[in-house]
Amino acid sequence: MVLRVRTLSREEHLAFIEERAAEKNATTSVSFLQCPANGDVKTDWRPESVGWVEEATGQVVGAALVLYRDVPIPKRDKLPFLRRSLAYLPEGPILDLTTAEAGPALKQLLAHLRKQRAFTVKMGPQLVSRRWTSETLKKAIADADGGVRLKDIKADFEDPTALHVIENLRATGWTRKEADGAGFGDFQPRYVFQLPLVDESGKPRELEDIQKGFNQLWRRNIKKAAKNGVEVTIGGYDDLPEFHKLYEVTARRDQFTPRPLPYFQRMWKAMEAENPNRLRLYLARHEGELLAATTLVTVGDHAWYSYGASGDHKRELRPSNAIQWRMLSDSHAAGCKVYDLRGISDTLDPEDHLFGLIQFKLGTGGQAVEYLGEWDYPLNRLLHRAFDIYLSRR
Repeated sequence: MVLRVRTLSREEHLAFIEERAAEKNATTSVSFLQCPANGDVKTDWRPESVGWVEEATGQVVGAALVLYRDVPIPKRDKLPFLRRSLAYLPEGPILDLTTAEAGPALKQLLAHLRKQRAFTVKMGPQLVSRRWTSETLKKAIADADGGVRLKDIKADFEDPTALHVIENLRATGWTRKEADGAGFGDFQPRYVFQLPLVDESGKPRELEDIQKGFNQLWRRNIKKAAKNGVEVTIGGYDDLPEFHKLYEVTARRDQFTPRPLPYFQRMWKAMEAENPNRLRLYLARHEGELLAATTLVTVGDHAWYSYGASGDHKRELRPSNAIQWRMLSDSHAAGCKVYDLRGISDTLDPEDHLFGLIQFKLGTGGQAVEYLGEWDYPLNRLLHRAFDIYLSRR
């Protein structure tokens, strides 16, 4: 097979994603961050759809959403700036890196990005390397005397193929930042928490059995929310301002910088135009008052809990548990195989302020998952080093 890399049209990119997402035996999921709509949302980045195309047939066999971020690089003191770009493939590319053709394919990508004046490349392949069951995690937390991290615990599943990909990437010049003390090493999380909605044979699990896997507190909180009249509904574009007010409350409480309302409005329009079923807004109310709100993104058979917001009062009514259960139930009904609760820290220390990231999600009986992480390739080593220094000082 002879491949070449070229810019794809939006239609070609979307067609490939729909085809890949429908594959029953795909080695990886297609992340929503690799959809063209994500390029429409990121207005401070310049998007390009890139594809690997078989020369003989014209068939697209791999694709990537590349986001370019222009970075001013000074030539010398007091002289004009050079405009060069960081090329970023968030949770991509959509390419099977386990094959023998993967190495040459990545070289072709680098050549294309060099022509686009990129000085460094960052990618985050969605290939799972390790998994830990909730039982393993609970035991580790109970037995540990603080300071324990996922990387120090024997995994229940370790993919030798993924580990071989890691070796190949390192051997060909790609580098990976190791996770910092908080368990995060880069733009997107290496560790996430997922709840499988199918068994090991791929057969859908019964919803009742999935809930039986929840811990006692989760089951009790779901029942409590229903008994107290918490109602979960699906909202629309006009409900985004109300969602955003609650989101700002969450940001103040959890001490993070919130995205502005126009960001979510832009996201809604872009994703809805791409696929009416891509994005959903869930609203949990009690006596008409909004107590919690979340967004759910779906690509193929993979559903992600992406943004969440909750108020500071009536928390005893457990609206967050109710809204999660509704999203999970809807994902199950839609035929999804994975319900993804997104990023977690790798700490299992109850005294660590980030422990709550995994504690809440652990109650679903799911599993911690480690992806390959994000990898860098310097196309210009001097500029790459300067950019690394810049980021470390920010």
